[in-house]
Amino acid sequence: MVKNKVLSESAYISELAIHGIQEKKGNDIIRLDLRNIFSSVSDYFVICHADSSTQVKAIANSIEEEIFKATRQDPWRKEGIEHGEWILLDYVDVVVHVFRTDKREFYGVEDLWGDAEIKYYKSA
Repeated sequence: MVKNKVLSESAYISELAIHGIQEKKGNDIIRLDLRNIFSSVSDYFVICHADSSTQVKAIANSIEEEIFKATRQDPWRKEGIEHGEWILLDYVDVVVHVFRTDKREFYGVEDLWGDAEIKYYKSA
C-alpha cells in the first residue's frame, strides 16, 4: 500500500464523495477500505446518513456534482433516488451509501464488512 504518493483514482473519488456529503451536512461519515478483503465488490464503501429523505437526496446530488465536476464521471449505477431512504451511487471501485437514519440502523451495512479498515470523517 502506497502512503505518501498520489491518491489512487478510487481513493480520490471516495474523498470527493466525502466532500459532497460534508457540503450537505451528512451524519456519521465513514469510509470502509475493502481493498484487502478477498471477496470485496469495490475498493471503498462510503457511508453516511441524514434525518430526512429530502436531505438524503440533497446529499446524493451533492456527491454526484462533486465527482462530476472533478472527474467528468457519472455513477455507473444509481438506486433509490425516487424514495430517498437508501440511495446507492455506484462508481464501480467506490460505492456510496446515503441512508435515512432509521434505514442505516436497520441494515447495518458497515457491520457486514467487519474486516474492512474504517476511517471516520467529521460532518462539516
